[in-house]
Amino acid sequence: MHEDVCRLISEAVYDFRLKPEKRNQNQRLILNSNAHKCLKPSGVSFVPIEHDGCSQKSWEEAALIQEVLGSLVQQSYRDRDENEHRITLENIMVVAPYNMQVNLLKRVLPKGARVGTVDKFQGQESEVVIISMATSSGEYLPRRIEFLYSKNRLNVAISRARTLAILVVNPSLLSIKCNTIDQIQLVNTLCWARNYSNRVGGVSK
Repeated sequence: MHEDVCRLISEAVYDFRLKPEKRNQNQRLILNSNAHKCLKPSGVSFVPIEHDGCSQKSWEEAALIQEVLGSLVQQSYRDRDENEHRITLENIMVVAPYNMQVNLLKRVLPKGARVGTVDKFQGQESEVVIISMATSSGEYLPRRIEFLYSKNRLNVAISRARTLAILVVNPSLLSIKCNTIDQIQLVNTLCWARNYSNRVGGVSK
């Protein structure tokens, strides 16, 4: 991971103990003037999108991810050896917590797009990871808070990204009602990611 991605994971999960390999600092996206506004050279991009009534799938998030992915494949990236390449579908992972959102994304994204749950991509990595949270708010959570907000699952999803992690999230998920301190800590990790995206990494367009 580039330091701008690694630092979030280090702060939020590993008590500041995780450090990136030095050459990873060479990794970055090379963006043209028409790049989607959520894209930046490196780091974490928190993309708020409002929708209502969504439990395990969101057409609004799928449409936005379709736009972002379409923009990404018009960009380039620099690898850790400072070689430049065009971004292809192979350089992008799209991750969702629920199979219903995965299936929706597979329908709307181009053939060959890498789409799956966190479990599918365990141990893999790519230049860019797009994470779709799918659920509208606490009212529509299909499972307990501990599933959607799992610190481990969020850690695994974000840390698949070598250069940029993009979180597509309904802002209502940041103000969900919690019943325990553990639940507050889980939701706080997502809030941390939002705040981190505003202060670290290349400037988004």
